[in-house]
Amino acid sequence: MAIRVPRIMHAKHILRQSKLFANQEASTSMDVPKGYFTVYVGEVQKKRFIIPISFLNQPTFQKLLSIAEEEFGFNHPMGGLTIPCREDVFVDVTSSLH
Repeated sequence: MAIRVPRIMHAKHILRQSKLFANQEASTSMDVPKGYFTVYVGEVQKKRFIIPISFLNQPTFQKLLSIAEEEFGFNHPMGGLTIPCREDVFVDVTSSLH
């Protein structure tokens, strides 16, 4: 008998693992306010976004995290969490979450 872990725990695990591989040059915690985290978005050119942690509860954002996991696993090229989608798509998704 298996115990299912909620999707939010999976999202937190992804973030925790990506932080372990974080590069100090890529992101410093001093420029990210409490209650927010950094993601890198883009297909070729990566742009840094600082977004609220509350997004982790949103099914739409969890889908983006699943895509990132399929693409990169826990080895993100920017040193932080990287979401492989177009910047305009990410902005549309996150603006609907506010």
